[in-house]
Amino acid sequence: MDWDGAGVMVEAIARDWTREQGPGGVILLFDGGRIRVAASGGLSDLASKIPCSPETVFRYASIGKQFLCALLMREGSIGFEDRLGDHLRLPAAIGELPVGRALDMTSGIPDLMEAYWQLGIAPSTVLGRDELLDFIMSLEGLNFPPGSEISYSNTGYRLVQAALEAKGIDYAASLHRAFFAPLGLGIVFPEDQTEPVPGLATGYWRSRAGWRSGRYGSYLSASGGLAGSALDLASWAQALLADRGAAAGLLAKLGAQRHLADGRPTRYGLGLARYGFAGSTLFGHGGSLPGYKNHVLIAPAEGAGIVVLSNREETDAQEIALRAMAKLLGTEMPMTVAQDLPEGRFIAEGEPLWLEHRAGAVTFLGAQQNVFRVAPAVAENRSAELPIRLQGDGDDLLAEIGLVRRRFRRSREDLTANPHWQGRFRWAAQHAELEIAISDGVAHLSCGIGPLRTSYALVPIAQDLALIERSDGPWRQRLCLQFRGDELRLIGNRARLLRFRRA
Repeated sequence: MDWDGAGVMVEAIARDWTREQGPGGVILLFDGGRIRVAASGGLSDLASKIPCSPETVFRYASIGKQFLCALLMREGSIGFEDRLGDHLRLPAAIGELPVGRALDMTSGIPDLMEAYWQLGIAPSTVLGRDELLDFIMSLEGLNFPPGSEISYSNTGYRLVQAALEAKGIDYAASLHRAFFAPLGLGIVFPEDQTEPVPGLATGYWRSRAGWRSGRYGSYLSASGGLAGSALDLASWAQALLADRGAAAGLLAKLGAQRHLADGRPTRYGLGLARYGFAGSTLFGHGGSLPGYKNHVLIAPAEGAGIVVLSNREETDAQEIALRAMAKLLGTEMPMTVAQDLPEGRFIAEGEPLWLEHRAGAVTFLGAQQNVFRVAPAVAENRSAELPIRLQGDGDDLLAEIGLVRRRFRRSREDLTANPHWQGRFRWAAQHAELEIAISDGVAHLSCGIGPLRTSYALVPIAQDLALIERSDGPWRQRLCLQFRGDELRLIGNRARLLRFRRA
């Protein structure tokens, strides 16, 4: 294990953060018993000029998912084979889902944040737990048949936490009793961004005018609400590695191979993803909230791990963790950006799904991933939650995305708005209305009320498909609209089923 070489690499990253005098982060390299390298740089708070350190508290975001799964394994109050509907009143399609499938990203449950953003409610809007659960009750159906695809969604984790609470089980208190107190961890569970957290780093994103604080309005939940220091997270990962104490026996279960309904294996377990890397199997997870980018990575066979916590939106925490692990293992990562694949915008054959590829950056239904060359005219990404493999076939792209194979054909660039798109469309269950008007051949979608009413230009990409684009702080949404008769369907990567009817 090349601890020195990996240390040089991560210390250089930390020095760059400090040199810029902006937000930064912490990178820890560790084995099962001690911290081998601790690199920190930049500021945890720009106003007070407090530097980042291994003791600085960060929002872990989705890294916290593994703790919910670990709690179910340890306490057994809800089984992974139970139906969600055994514990909560839910729409039929969601209620029939096994708990394990709701947590391993193969359920098809729409992600709530993406769904309500499709209605024009930005992620920075304050929404409480009860409002979000009420919204779930209006969802009819799933993004795809359960077990047919893998696609990331936070909703299953929100629902399982709600099921625990319906039984009178306090999630935060249960985590403290089962894991945090026995392991001496200072991890806490603030319910939203208004709750004070001592020592918390402010998350920042870089606007055109300079650094700005990130905002996220929704109740955070078990899908991403935990906060703690890099030392706390490393201590938890060390306990998993060493199979020690309150974490004994958990790593193998959290990272165990899961499968689609047809038996094909996925690379996402229960709160931990799997990475095949230089002949080794790694376990890890990322986490992202506005202004926070994090990753934890564990190599069980080698007895090593890496924690990356950053309070700057532009940090590629997964890439840092993988590069540092490559240094530790004395190997190289594929770094060549795919240059020999067709570029442009493409539409799936027979489905209202779009893909864009430009210089190794792939966007599928608004979700962006980088792909790297693995063979002539073949490229793959590094994600377990949205695995992508592309192969050029003349002017087409043959794509396997989320373990589903599709052919994508190039979109025409000479399309104009269809006059039939005009009108007002309503979704009665949420009292939502969208209006589309065409002027001088350009269509615009308007939604919202009063000063919050906004308008977005539609970009036609097929005879019945158009895209709109909007942003909220550092986050960007590229939403697909499908027109079929008097129905308007909204389609994003994590939410594909909202349907409006012409008024």
